[in-house]
Amino acid sequence: MSNTTRLAVDIGGTFTDLALETGTGFYTTKVLTTPSAPQDGVTAGVAQILETAGIAAGDVDILIHGTTLATNAVIERKGARTALLTTEGHRDVLALRNESRYDQYDLNIVLPEPLVPRHLRLPIPERVDNEGKVRLPLDERAVTDTIPLLRKEKVESIAVGYMHGFVNPDHEKRTRDILAAALPDVPISLASEVSPEMREWERFSTAVANAYVQPLIQRYLTLLEAQLREMGLTAPIFMMLSGGGLTTVETARRFPIRIVESGPAGGAIFAAEVARHCELPNVVSFDMGGTTAKICLIDDFRPQTARACEVARVGRFRKGSGIPLRIPVIEMVEIGAGGGSLAKVDALGLITIGPESAGADPGPSCYGRGGTHPTVTDANLALGRYDPAAFAGGTLPLDPSAGEAALLADVGTPLGFDVGMAALGVVEMVDENMANAARVHTIESGKSFDGRTLIAFGGGGPVHATRIGEKLGIGHVIIPSGAGVGSAIGFLRAPVAYTVVRSLYQRLGSVELTAINRMFAEMTGEADDIVARGSFGAATRATRTAFMRYVGQGHEIAVELPVRDLDAADITAIRADYECEYSRLYNRVVPGADIEVLSYEVTVTTAPSAASATRNGAANGVSGPVASRPVRDPTTGAVSDWAIVPRAGLSAGTSVAGPAIITEDETSTLVGSGWTAAIDGNGYIHISWSAAS
Repeated sequence: MSNTTRLAVDIGGTFTDLALETGTGFYTTKVLTTPSAPQDGVTAGVAQILETAGIAAGDVDILIHGTTLATNAVIERKGARTALLTTEGHRDVLALRNESRYDQYDLNIVLPEPLVPRHLRLPIPERVDNEGKVRLPLDERAVTDTIPLLRKEKVESIAVGYMHGFVNPDHEKRTRDILAAALPDVPISLASEVSPEMREWERFSTAVANAYVQPLIQRYLTLLEAQLREMGLTAPIFMMLSGGGLTTVETARRFPIRIVESGPAGGAIFAAEVARHCELPNVVSFDMGGTTAKICLIDDFRPQTARACEVARVGRFRKGSGIPLRIPVIEMVEIGAGGGSLAKVDALGLITIGPESAGADPGPSCYGRGGTHPTVTDANLALGRYDPAAFAGGTLPLDPSAGEAALLADVGTPLGFDVGMAALGVVEMVDENMANAARVHTIESGKSFDGRTLIAFGGGGPVHATRIGEKLGIGHVIIPSGAGVGSAIGFLRAPVAYTVVRSLYQRLGSVELTAINRMFAEMTGEADDIVARGSFGAATRATRTAFMRYVGQGHEIAVELPVRDLDAADITAIRADYECEYSRLYNRVVPGADIEVLSYEVTVTTAPSAASATRNGAANGVSGPVASRPVRDPTTGAVSDWAIVPRAGLSAGTSVAGPAIITEDETSTLVGSGWTAAIDGNGYIHISWSAAS
């Protein structure tokens, strides 16, 4: 697909990023997100980038899209009015959770409220056991009796989750048939389709979240498609999945919960591609946008993945304090620390950052759009890191005085600081928050930063990268081409893919291979069918994974399986692979303990889009600084003149000694004191810290 014209669009909380790849050039742009009507920001950005490239909408061969709409709807509680039909006696599963506490010593602990209020969690007499046998037939009359209440309560979406429905979904499917006949315009999400795995809390939570965002996403995708078609775009539209693959709009409409982390997933794919170009198998990606910062570990050119994530955490950065989603995701730590994150002084006299954000409307105070509270962008501007006349390529001039006034009012005056020190305090706190989140995530993953390179992108990533590197002890930072819109570029590199997960409990010592092989065939067929709708006949490959644990333990370990029918000879090898991975994580095995398999995963994917590194324009060979301006050093607090060097003028082999700022339309790269930047053959900026050697 190297000769195709591919367009990617990533909606963020503050900016909508676009990347366009044609047979002759590569183009990027950023426009402000339009929160009240996100499709308007998308179409405005598409029109702008097509005009820049000099092509028509009809020339685009494929459009790839990712959005934060689903995530924001859950976080802001702006989804549909949703009901849950569940097994009688289990209506409170969403509220009881798994009875764990994310803070054992907080007597006033706050847990997130379920997305469905109790009076809309409707019990239905029925029961299926853990082997799929019907112990109590579905009471169809009870299902029918819920319809008047659903109408009276103006329910907009319905989730159905019955005990052990992942083993035998017949009751859930029959319930859908009854409801759909009476309420044809109300979407219905089945837990057995959205998340067919054991653990009822996570399964019900995921099904409810899917139902909660489904009407919103369906409306949005319908409006977006209509507006793009009106522009003359006839190309197929694909959606980015949280697990790193692409899928059809039809699948995204059915399972919108699978796109909750679509933007961050694109960023991780982008970083993995950069790592491959630079032959660096083990890196850390650092993606800082307008609302959040994301950190992902990438080993052997593959982002770390997980089977679940949390959204809408009420305990800041605290695992277990959010709403669990049992979906395939690229695993990363995400914190409310972006350019638009609000800064304030708390009751203890400490500077705190986020997670609240100024977003795109009104945006940071310096945007001059009505914002009155300071943000990280206001602080960076006050420190001299941005040229107010050239921000976002000059399309969004900044007002330094408005940003400084907000910093003084909310941070400087309460602490007795001038504007410069208030701004420095804000930036230092946000950098420490991000570095600390990265440390915790790495430790929890059983890994370290030794030998890793930091790949920074997003609008704010290159601004903060070297300081993050200092805090983490990483002495090599890469700022790739197109860093300001890295997630959108990642969309262009993503394969068409789909993952199917199912549960089938067995012990390895008495495994029934016939049942496993039959299930794998069904799972592969389901994934093949979805991928075929968007692969255009491209070759695909499959991977199979089992999630295993020692009997009696609470968490599983992923073990890759052969992509063929398993036979008795495979069991010994599977056991050895499990114990090897267990030993890597915990430095020991449990001799003599039996192993149980809880669930299985099949992923079918096309090959990623092979491409060389992307460059925006050609370098003209100019290597010296064009100008300078006063900038406050983040480590010493001293103000001095830093060289200002346009990135477009840097040719391969050029080096820039810090302190300096390398500028481009979508971001700025800070080369701090003690760091030296060099341009490689791909146009990437490699920044090395002399103090690390």
